[in-house]
Amino acid sequence: MLRSVDDIRIERMAVPKLGAGELLIRTEAAGICTGDIMAWYVERKAPLVLGHEPAGEVVAVGPGDAPLDELGRPFAPGDRVFVHHHAPCFSCSFCARGEYVQCATWRATRIDPGAIAEYFRVPRENLGDTLRLPATLSYVDGSLVEPLACVVKSMRRAGLEARDRVLCIGLGVMGLMHVALARHAGAEVLGSDPIAPRRELARGMGARALSPEELPEALAAWGERGGADLVICGPGSSAALRAAFDACAPGGRVLMFTPLEPGATFDLDPAAFYFGDRRLIASYSCGPDDTRSALGFLAAGVVSAERLGASIRPFGEVASAYADLRAARCVKPILSF
Repeated sequence: MLRSVDDIRIERMAVPKLGAGELLIRTEAAGICTGDIMAWYVERKAPLVLGHEPAGEVVAVGPGDAPLDELGRPFAPGDRVFVHHHAPCFSCSFCARGEYVQCATWRATRIDPGAIAEYFRVPRENLGDTLRLPATLSYVDGSLVEPLACVVKSMRRAGLEARDRVLCIGLGVMGLMHVALARHAGAEVLGSDPIAPRRELARGMGARALSPEELPEALAAWGERGGADLVICGPGSSAALRAAFDACAPGGRVLMFTPLEPGATFDLDPAAFYFGDRRLIASYSCGPDDTRSALGFLAAGVVSAERLGASIRPFGEVASAYADLRAARCVKPILSF
């Protein structure tokens, strides 16, 4: 239970009761999201049960006919699953355009009470983005479906191409996932982060990883374009976003992956933006197409908890794991139940 970013405790709650067509999941692994360490973002929802990155096992099915998966197979106890905390209606105008995160149902749905709990309930609406995990995929890696799906979406919206020169500003877990998918697509990737161990992880994924001070010289060495074709801005700060624009080549794109705090501003040279024909692209969360693609990448080993340098912690250490993520002492804590 998060009451503030400095007050996280384990509390006892009743196991959720099931209605018709619902599932009860025993959580096996759940990640702590970097978005949930942003005080301005998470504390407005407090108190809340942390977590929206679960993988677990079906332990009970609600009364009536068993709910079906996307292939028409009934869910049953023992099934290994990933559950997205939001799922769309698939019938509104936003869904018709594939803009699932703007769907009113997507925004209203959530798992009960949250992913970092021993058990959670899957409402009927969320079955629209509940996926069976392959037997060969661990629960720990299965818990990466949702964060990786956010990266799948951002790369799709940014129009990633194999010929692109990509810069990832920030090599936390989401930046590392961007590196992995960009390299998998064949792009040349440069990464920047002030923390040396993160740079090492990025190098292990095939990126050239530098400190922020080394970045200008590396960008200049990219020749006449004088910058990156695609800049992934990971940190949610005005300074990072400005740095992303400064590093963007003419005709290039800046992908804003993390929001700025409401009311925050950043400055840019509007003439350079306009005459350079640059583009700013936002990417928020993910939808069912993205989770399915992410599961495929995980099953193929393109991304894994081990490659990301994730820290696997027991459920009882949730508060210290959260504190370690806030203090940048680890790149990705995943709780094992």
